[in-house]
Amino acid sequence: MSSLSLALRDSSTMLRRNLLHARRYPSLTLNLLLTPVVMLLLFVYVFGDVMSAGIGAGGADRSRYVAYLVPGILLLTIGGTTIGSAVSVATDMTEGIIARFRTMAIHRGSVLVGHVVGSVLQCVLSVALVGAVAVAIGFRATNATAVEWIAAFGLLTLFALALTWIAVGMGLSSPNAEAAGNNAMPLIFLPFVSSAFVPVDAMPGWFQPVAQYQPFTPAIETLRGLLLGSPIGHNGWLAVAWCLGLAALGYAWSTSLFARDPK
Repeated sequence: MSSLSLALRDSSTMLRRNLLHARRYPSLTLNLLLTPVVMLLLFVYVFGDVMSAGIGAGGADRSRYVAYLVPGILLLTIGGTTIGSAVSVATDMTEGIIARFRTMAIHRGSVLVGHVVGSVLQCVLSVALVGAVAVAIGFRATNATAVEWIAAFGLLTLFALALTWIAVGMGLSSPNAEAAGNNAMPLIFLPFVSSAFVPVDAMPGWFQPVAQYQPFTPAIETLRGLLLGSPIGHNGWLAVAWCLGLAALGYAWSTSLFARDPK
């Protein structure tokens, strides 16, 4: 077999391993998935009227705020799901299985590829489940064309890939699974200081650069524009640039850490 065939075979084996782990131990995934669902319901049914009145000129309208909120919640879902990747990688590194893998005739990069692809698939499934909840409470994207739906799916997948590589690096650099979960918390905290819940223009002037110059805000605005027909402007290019940059950084960081000999 060629080296490429071996790499694909070993990567698919590691992917199956990680998916089996996720199926047998679903508590972490469910806990991370519960957060965006609770946030969605809380902001819609508790704060929806007040928030919609504050960001629009038409008075309180919960349905309008649902439309505004859902794109941010979907990306928050991705950030939360990738924390599980950091914990899973750290667990593998500390429980000795990686040392065993190093002694076997398998493609070295397949271990990380299995984690990354498995995490992206979990992100897509989590987004679909949260999206179903959003539709159930009234979210509609009737103005989106087929091309815009495909672009939205591509953006979500690319964003999941970028954050997963960053999470893998955090897991590899952490001494244990608990530390990995703590180190990856910015992935779920950043959406709260973005345009997910209120427009950047509505924030205090000194705080606006914090919300504007980070990866979640352009991605949220791009997804919002694709699903709702609002202007995207330069956010589309910024979102793609952030995704590619984070993916490259996470890949280089993760492979560098994984290539080191164990202490």
